[in-house]
Amino acid sequence: MSAVSFDSEKLADVLASPQTEPIKKDIHVKIVAATKPVEPALVKESLASRTAGLGKELIIKGVPPILGLALLVALWAVASKYSEGLPDPLKTWESAVQLFSDPFYQKGPNDQGIGWNILASLQRVGIGFGLAAAIGIPLGFIIGRFEFISRMFAPIISLLRPVSPLAWLPIGLMVFKAASPASIWVIFISAIWPMILNTAAGVAQVPQDYLNVARVLKLNEWKVVTKILFPAVLPHVLTGVRLSIGVAWLVIVAAEMLTGGVGLGFWVWDEWNNLNVEHIIIAIFVVGIVGLLLEQALMLLAKRFQY
Repeated sequence: MSAVSFDSEKLADVLASPQTEPIKKDIHVKIVAATKPVEPALVKESLASRTAGLGKELIIKGVPPILGLALLVALWAVASKYSEGLPDPLKTWESAVQLFSDPFYQKGPNDQGIGWNILASLQRVGIGFGLAAAIGIPLGFIIGRFEFISRMFAPIISLLRPVSPLAWLPIGLMVFKAASPASIWVIFISAIWPMILNTAAGVAQVPQDYLNVARVLKLNEWKVVTKILFPAVLPHVLTGVRLSIGVAWLVIVAAEMLTGGVGLGFWVWDEWNNLNVEHIIIAIFVVGIVGLLLEQALMLLAKRFQY
């Protein structure tokens, strides 16, 4: 390593020259400004303005949802007074506190806590949704990429997509001979269409210039998909995923009502047979909250993986 040495006499001559006066004055002004104490009044004013801005933003974003929920509870309370058998919000809240005090109890195959029912429904949704994504997204790329394949699948999709999800349940029961695989089949066939259609639409909207450049560079199909199509189509794919998870969570409750076993749908139907309306209302809120959390998680995922 080499050491750098300075000639003190030359340095003093440079600093004493008239040309360095503007530089020295500028440095002096900056040092004085940096070391000058900040007035307490200015600090208080800055903190007050930040607090006011934060409070205003909190009011703008927080008050409307609170008012909406309050309106819902008020309408519910009024309806419970004029509808015989409909429990009021307070009675439902007390029942919910008691229900969630032990959500994972087990007293038999058909008498389990709400926690086990939620997990069972999430498991079925996860399997069916995962299968739909594994097949639907690649199929959407193929349909959007090749016009011949698109024309071939167009009548199939147009014919099968409008079919009600529960209409597929008897087919699943006949093929799989069991309730749980049949429910997963219904989720799969319901969730696959948004993924196929959104992915294919995204691929079809990729600018032709991108593909022309790939053709000039003689990129193989794998390079075209991974380097050009996938980054451009990712927002459409994630939109299809969000729509599919909403459909899957919507369908599972209805499918479990018909198939039985452990799950939120079966739990709702069982509580109806027991005339426990409070638990049915609780299940409605649970389904809504879990669906909201799933959608928010996918929205965070979409923001995380944006090119």
